[in-house]
Amino acid sequence: MRNALDVTTAQALDGALTQFCRDPELRAAVLTGAGGYFCSGMDLKKFPTDGVPAVGGRGLGGLTRAHLTKPLIAAVEGAAVGGGMELALSCDLIVAGTSALFALPEVSRGLIAAEGGAARLPARFPYHLAMEMLLTGEPVDAASAARHGLVNKIAEDGTAVETALELASLITRHPQEAVQAARAMARTAHEVGPAAAWRLQDAVSPSSFSTLG
Repeated sequence: MRNALDVTTAQALDGALTQFCRDPELRAAVLTGAGGYFCSGMDLKKFPTDGVPAVGGRGLGGLTRAHLTKPLIAAVEGAAVGGGMELALSCDLIVAGTSALFALPEVSRGLIAAEGGAARLPARFPYHLAMEMLLTGEPVDAASAARHGLVNKIAEDGTAVETALELASLITRHPQEAVQAARAMARTAHEVGPAAAWRLQDAVSPSSFSTLG
């Protein structure tokens, strides 16, 4: 099923993310899929009996509504479809293999991309292109996603994880407190609003960080 997400997989991912956030030795992480595919979304065969594979209040796979404290990078090979794309959108950075595809086909099933697709995509992608994806369900290739800023880097097929780890290495060479604070403020500004980000910045101890201006 190309890494379709069921309850068992969602709980395993949630556990890994929880451990990532709790372990002080882990400073950045890469999320990817096995077998050359990222994730085809929710396992529709198990949906009638298991329901949506959400965990607690943290959303699909324990990620789409989670409040992570450290950078998470998506390494997308193959398809990131439906919930799979929503997992990628929940990450801070996205690396895609050359042949990767992104799609939110929920509308074709009479559904909406309710775990971040409809909420996040219009702010990450040009509005009209985001609407085209949401309303037609048609996919976007890696080249187009990168050209319009949805993807940070394109890698040769099979090397997305390697490229993502290089990005993680660039991140982790910097002081962890500064990285986490910058991430928190940027995500707050993006998802809540600039005013909330300013309040968060003002709450940061001046003894730990300084600003130039």
